[in-house]
Amino acid sequence: MRSFRSMTVLLICSIFFSILSSVTLWAGDRQSLRVGATKVDITPSDLTNLNPWGGTYKDVHDHIYARMLVLDNGVNTAALVSLDLAETGDTTEVRQRIQSELGIPVDHIIITSSHDHSAPRAGVVTAGGLAHGASSATAGFTNTLYDKIVNGLKQAKASLQPARFGMGTGVCDINVNRDEYVPQTKSWVQGVNQNRPSDKTVWVMKFETLSGEPIAVFFNYAVHSAVALGTGSLSRDLGGSAARYVEERYNNKVVALYTMGAAGDQNPRIMFGGGGGPSAPVDSTVVYDAMNAMGTMLGAEVVRTAKLIQEMASTVRLEAAERIVSCPVKKGVNQMGDMKQEDVSSMPLHLGLIMINQVALTGVSGEVVTNIYLHLKKASPLTNTIMMTLANDRVGYIVDDEAYDTPYFETNGTPIARGYAENGIVDGLVEMINKCLDTP
Repeated sequence: MRSFRSMTVLLICSIFFSILSSVTLWAGDRQSLRVGATKVDITPSDLTNLNPWGGTYKDVHDHIYARMLVLDNGVNTAALVSLDLAETGDTTEVRQRIQSELGIPVDHIIITSSHDHSAPRAGVVTAGGLAHGASSATAGFTNTLYDKIVNGLKQAKASLQPARFGMGTGVCDINVNRDEYVPQTKSWVQGVNQNRPSDKTVWVMKFETLSGEPIAVFFNYAVHSAVALGTGSLSRDLGGSAARYVEERYNNKVVALYTMGAAGDQNPRIMFGGGGGPSAPVDSTVVYDAMNAMGTMLGAEVVRTAKLIQEMASTVRLEAAERIVSCPVKKGVNQMGDMKQEDVSSMPLHLGLIMINQVALTGVSGEVVTNIYLHLKKASPLTNTIMMTLANDRVGYIVDDEAYDTPYFETNGTPIARGYAENGIVDGLVEMINKCLDTP
């Protein structure tokens, strides 16, 4: 009996020390966090032929920016770039340049666009993707943009300083599902559908010095920045307005990076020039009042949520990864006339991940609908799983498998065959997160 008890005690001790060892290994893998951020004006000097919906912007209502965040823990370095743009094509080229000049690995960089419908697009359209066609003017703008991104990240990296971060969530009701059925015409249109899914979550991460001085605020929300579409002027639209509000509330001592969530089926509650709303009024003041009002609502919730964040970490485990999934191409139908799709059999879907402790910042290279994100949140091993869309490319809309049975606008604009996108995104990102969690 005594021998049995002794063996039992030894077994319990062995298990205890094994668990303690693994916990110590995880804790020991956390290193001191350093953070750097910068904001660069990317407003084009020549507006000719830069409107992705066709033609030339008549003037500049707002300047547009690239906002950049560099994270480092002495083991890994990662970078996040938020652009006030309609979209970017495959960013591999500029990320390779960043790796060459700054030493940040290609798969540790995520470049996103706010999907500003009143700003240019950049980069080359990925073969098979559905996007507004590029032009020689777009190519020139892209070259200048890439220079500014690289130089901006150099500034951000040079400004790295000891920091801490915390995360919180808020709620904002300025988005609405846009897939509406009209019985009179027996058709699905872009409108307002309160009965279909709409995620109101505002994800917020704040970064500050060890003494509490602000450095950056990251926030994520699922809405199209399409309020000012149709004015003919270049502007920051909704996402840029929210970022500006946050920065002004911090007396412009912080860089506010907005990233678009799963907004493939989410329009702003007030919009003009499309999406079931009226045409832009002759008096554009009405449009910009609506744009700034919703930007203020979102920005105010970001500021409120940031102030409530109390738990801050100055040591972090920082991991990052990228996966490219090859998907069979589906032909887009009934799309806007200027949307282009090259005739190819397959196309790449980019998945990205930056993981800070127990927070997963995931990226997908398309306009993902709400149901796919809800699927990812349910499947992810981490409660704090955030989805950034239009990340490192923009291939078109990406709908869940069930949506292929209904001719939503997004389904018509999906360039990926059924059965590949939803599972490819969810399974791929979950596997990437688990692999990072298992990495010693």
